[in-house]
Amino acid sequence: MLIESRPATDPEIATLVAAQQRELRAADGGLDGQATITHDDIRYLVVVDGGRAVACGGIQALGRDTGELKRMYVRPAYRGRGIARQLLTALEELAFQRGHSVVCLETGTYLPAAIGLYTSAGYRPIPVYGEYVDNPYSVCFAKRLPVAA
Repeated sequence: MLIESRPATDPEIATLVAAQQRELRAADGGLDGQATITHDDIRYLVVVDGGRAVACGGIQALGRDTGELKRMYVRPAYRGRGIARQLLTALEELAFQRGHSVVCLETGTYLPAAIGLYTSAGYRPIPVYGEYVDNPYSVCFAKRLPVAA
């Protein structure tokens, strides 16, 4: 498996993000209301296996010191192999390289596997922020990244 950077306009990113959004809508009963959008200012990483993009995630700057984890997704057939954890580690490294000392994220209360991944990786609950404030299913987390020696 290979983890590589891709532009937000990459068609495989669009396919993965669309699949993620469909799965989220099915999981929350269509109540979330988030649009399927890829933002040009998100820096994406893609996990490639056998020439096929099987997972993605991105980092978007929220401020000078803070990056937000966006669109983390692993195709169902590839789950349970540690891909999400490897991708999360790579995304944290990308955030650090971009000058962020904190990474935050939003996920849904209806996604216990995602919450388990994030908390086991050192993310701690924070108050719901930004566009997620009015969503009763949103939960937010943050992690302070280690400082380089």
